[in-house]
Amino acid sequence: MLKYITKTIWILSVVSLLTDMASEMLYPIIPIYLKTIGFSILLIGILEGFAEATAGLSKGYFGKLSDTSAKRVPFVQIGYTFSAISKPMMAIFTFPLWIFFARTLDRFGKGIRTGARDAILSDEATPQTKGQVFGFHRSMDTLGAVIGPTLALLYLYYYPQDYKTLFFIALIPGLFAVLSTLFLKEKKLVKQKTQSSTPFFSFLKYWKGSPAEYKKVVIGLLIFTLFNSSDVFLLLKAKQAGFDDKIIIGVYIFYNLIYALFAFPIGIIADKVGLKTIFIIGLSLFATVYFGISVNTNLYFFWGLFFLYGIYASATEGISKAWISNITDKKDTATAIGTFAGLQSICSMLASSLTGLLWFQFSSTVALLTTAIVTLFVMFYFLRIPNPRIINTNTK
Repeated sequence: MLKYITKTIWILSVVSLLTDMASEMLYPIIPIYLKTIGFSILLIGILEGFAEATAGLSKGYFGKLSDTSAKRVPFVQIGYTFSAISKPMMAIFTFPLWIFFARTLDRFGKGIRTGARDAILSDEATPQTKGQVFGFHRSMDTLGAVIGPTLALLYLYYYPQDYKTLFFIALIPGLFAVLSTLFLKEKKLVKQKTQSSTPFFSFLKYWKGSPAEYKKVVIGLLIFTLFNSSDVFLLLKAKQAGFDDKIIIGVYIFYNLIYALFAFPIGIIADKVGLKTIFIIGLSLFATVYFGISVNTNLYFFWGLFFLYGIYASATEGISKAWISNITDKKDTATAIGTFAGLQSICSMLASSLTGLLWFQFSSTVALLTTAIVTLFVMFYFLRIPNPRIINTNTK
């Protein structure tokens, strides 16, 4: 079952697990911490929006830079280092500009590493094993999202409101992640002939010359992302239904646990039955969850819906990157994934704004039902796309 998981894949997966453990340890408490040091809800929103925009735009640029320089490992190492050192920085000083700098540095690190890391994963697989390779990485990554919040809950149980210490504790797995990247070895790639400098938005030129199938797949993915708002809205709906904070955090951890457990086996199935098929099944589960949560008030039903939501994530997150890496040229893998990830980040920001507007103007039910209905249209769009023609023919 693990015979296709190489040493490099293991290293990258462990690095992602440790980094996500550090990040998710802080995810539930960052808004609370920021409020205790004087940030308003509006300022928190501006901070998160700016940080995510930085990550989104930089993914495309550094993906392109990785391809043109024929280097992968330095981008991975620098990206994870920035994310690790940014954690304690948020606790050292509480000036708004410093907090903005620290939070943006974290997201900038993600932007630097994403394209190069996913290109390494793609190079370690064949077209027939992409699903399980990306699935295994997502499983390990998401396991960190289970361990992190659990440790944070345990710590806050014994030391209530001691948020600052958690930022320093989060540095520990972050540093181990950085040290683990030192075991990565650079593979020789053909350096592309290019200009002496790479303009920041040069990755957008890739869209113009990219394969037609890439454009079709990415357009569908971006339409879906435009209506796939933050998971916070699902948790707010659970809160609206009358559940206390402990149950809501428990449901979030449960969702990540299901995601972590199923991403790898679903990746193996996807390699056998087709990446597109599994992705469409994932979208059908997503629509079911949003339809259900929009009208549900039963606690047990919520657990069932979040179980399905974990399966949906397993069937789409890693699968979409595996799909993209198969329909683009090997020399452009980091650019292709980086460009998609960058555009996806921008659509994600717009999605949360759109859902928030619908929620405010009409109701939570209308907001979630709109997302479910649009997802059904996206499913039909993907059903009309022919099965993937493999371009990236990397062999192991």
